[in-house]
Amino acid sequence: MNDGPLIVQSDKTLLLEIDHERAQDCRKAIAPFAELERSPEHVHTYRLTPLGLWNARAAGHDAEQVVDTLLEYSRYSVPHALLVDVAETMARYGRLRLERHPVHGLVLSANDRPVLEEVLRAAKVKPMLGVRVDEESVAVHPSERGNLKQALLKLGWPAEDFAGYVDGEAHPIALDERDWELRTYQREAAESFWHGGSGVVVLPCGAGKTLVGAAAMAHAQATTLILVTNTVAARQWKDELVRRTSLTADEIGEYSGSSKEIRPVTIATYQVMTTRRKGAYTHLELFDARDWGLVVYDEVHLLPAPIFRMTADLQARRRIGLTATLIREDGREGDVFSLIGPKRYDAPWKDIEAQGWIAPADCVEVRVTLPEAERFVYATAEPDERYRLASCTGVKNDVVDRLVRRHADEPTLVIGQYIDQLDEIAERLDAPVIKGETPVKERERLYNAFRAGEVRLLVVSKVANFSVDLPSAAVAIQVSGSFGSRQEEAQRLGRLLRPKADGVSARFYAVVARDTVDADFAQNRQRFLAEQGYGYRILDAEDITAEL
Repeated sequence: MNDGPLIVQSDKTLLLEIDHERAQDCRKAIAPFAELERSPEHVHTYRLTPLGLWNARAAGHDAEQVVDTLLEYSRYSVPHALLVDVAETMARYGRLRLERHPVHGLVLSANDRPVLEEVLRAAKVKPMLGVRVDEESVAVHPSERGNLKQALLKLGWPAEDFAGYVDGEAHPIALDERDWELRTYQREAAESFWHGGSGVVVLPCGAGKTLVGAAAMAHAQATTLILVTNTVAARQWKDELVRRTSLTADEIGEYSGSSKEIRPVTIATYQVMTTRRKGAYTHLELFDARDWGLVVYDEVHLLPAPIFRMTADLQARRRIGLTATLIREDGREGDVFSLIGPKRYDAPWKDIEAQGWIAPADCVEVRVTLPEAERFVYATAEPDERYRLASCTGVKNDVVDRLVRRHADEPTLVIGQYIDQLDEIAERLDAPVIKGETPVKERERLYNAFRAGEVRLLVVSKVANFSVDLPSAAVAIQVSGSFGSRQEEAQRLGRLLRPKADGVSARFYAVVARDTVDADFAQNRQRFLAEQGYGYRILDAEDITAEL
């Protein structure tokens, strides 16, 4: 028996004792291949999944490294069957390959013929295939490259794609590093993507994912289509590209609800791309508008289903996905793996923090108690109404008032899900509010005023969750969220992580109603950040004035 912090169980769960002196080292070691499931106070539960192991394999980790990590940190003997299963699961990645054949074009090849015979007999795979080339390969209809990868992943035989990429229309793009320099991890991320040809780069919010995208564009030297979450994000991308690369404003087009420019570099919003007219996605033709050499998917964990369908037809184009987390609340991580590509680079948040590139953060959960009358209404409400009732309790408003007063000299965001709640808080605090109906020009004006220090307090809805650069923000107070969304929690903390001039920690408060579904969802929301090494202090609302 070791004195390790990890208990490895035969059902593929890993129990990590977080108070152990080696817990932080263990968390870092297992993060590339294990997914956090639960994170109560003393023992965190991780799980080994095929997709997690395949992503680790694609990112350069082999089965021997995974097995050695489990053996090194496990307190007890690791079940032999589990070690065998890890090795065999990781060995499934790459047994099938998509390649180019001089005569037959795209082919599916195998270094293990029985595996090929097995998948050839699958009902969903058969229609995608053409003639048998030889004993170890079969022709693939070129239009089915993406669909075939999806189908093979579901069969448990993820194919490695070596079929190559078209260069697309050439267009000169260079980084302009006269007054700045690409950070080491940004350079490594771009190079890891380029070496793989397609895939996902995972970096913390505030770590400069846009610059990784710019570095990928400099590698490609080709026309580029960039897909982003909203118009504000599109304009931030354009400003950053003009500032950091050789591109001029005239070379970059915006394709959004208000503008339809197609230029050598075109930035389009997911919203406009998925707009339907008479049942048809009229703007998906943008994918064919130019001979794109590179497609960039910002916040790839938010990719809408119609974009997945079109991406299945784009497998000959180089594709890079940028995100702070691979978690998708709809469970479609497998589609990201198949259609955008596997994880090529992943930097733990605490590693980037240790290097000084993102700010340290103090996470605090402030618990409030529903008044007796509200508890009765909550108890008798329909299940689908309970979260709103708990989230929007007026008791939270008093806590927000006190926190805002305490941090009156620091740039502060109050963030929530429910517009009525945010309107009420904004009125109480005499603060501007940004929500879905706020015009883009007004959003940009308020964001710029906040960045300049002219506005110290903003109340924002989920429109500010993604791709909004507010480097001065030092405090966030979350009053409600999208149920148990882990990726939303990560994005909201990410609004605060730009390094502060005075080196102080950011403060992230989650105001939660105890003994309700609000508290249950809060625990789930915190799972991803717990995996990254962030811990939440829990305080009672009555104690915050004394303790903070």
